[in-house]
Amino acid sequence: MRAIVEALVRTMLDGRIEIITGRDRRRRWSIADKLRIVAEAEEPGACFAHVADRNEVSRGLLWNWRAHVRRGTLRLDPPASFLPVHVAGAAPTARSRPADTMQPAPPTPQTAPADQIEIELPDGSRLRVGAQVSLVALRRVVAVLRG
Repeated sequence: MRAIVEALVRTMLDGRIEIITGRDRRRRWSIADKLRIVAEAEEPGACFAHVADRNEVSRGLLWNWRAHVRRGTLRLDPPASFLPVHVAGAAPTARSRPADTMQPAPPTPQTAPADQIEIELPDGSRLRVGAQVSLVALRRVVAVLRG
């Protein structure tokens, strides 16, 4: 014990202090990283504690991730994308008409029906959504529109 105190006093007199903070307590992990670490821990012969230490994650947090994976609540969602749309019998588009025949779009009503919401995007386009749309689908559409 005396040796430790003497070492601390020498360090203080030298003006050098080393602060050991340990792991960052608020590290953010992507879903892909969580799944990769859980998969590593699930490999045959893998030591759970070694996997946690190697990836600098607490064992308790890794245990929780593993439980979420097994319940199916931690998974990668497929990326949002557009699907091709074909409209039968559509009127000519603005690109196919000469500029002198183009008419402005008719104004849309300012109020949406009670079972709809209307979202106006920064580029001026509007997205109308009915009450029956799922939250997951709406999030995907908005994510794609945001780019």
